[in-house]
Amino acid sequence: MFKRILVPIDGSHTATQALVAALQLARDGGGRVRLLHVLEDRLAADSDYGGYAGNLVQALRQAAERVLSAGLAVAQSAGVEADHMVSDKSGERLGNAVAEAAMRWNADLIVVGTHGRRGLERVLLGSGAEQIIRQTPVPVLVFRATGDARHKTA
Repeated sequence: MFKRILVPIDGSHTATQALVAALQLARDGGGRVRLLHVLEDRLAADSDYGGYAGNLVQALRQAAERVLSAGLAVAQSAGVEADHMVSDKSGERLGNAVAEAAMRWNADLIVVGTHGRRGLERVLLGSGAEQIIRQTPVPVLVFRATGDARHKTA
């Protein structure tokens, strides 16, 4: 049913749960997966940070490659065809970046994890999954963290 599944990953426990579910769907349906990591580099884009911006961008890209490499290894071990991409448009919101990647790749499903933040934490940090749901015309399957998993990272 779903042949092209986009999975935004950030190294968190919930993103890993979403990836595992997406791989199962792809394997069962003969589909493939594209892993997406969105660089959030608003500080790096600010010229007031001078020489530090280059170091920050480089560190963000290295972290993205580690997250994507780990995700590709999981896909390979599951026997699912997968590739990856990094979205690094300066200042672009997560929801917009995922929606654009989904449309460009002709994804027919997005599978994403959410930390399930509430209250002030949600106001301050936002909800990436909510942004994705609002911005994309593609169906979205959301996996929510439970208990202590809300604060774990891979």
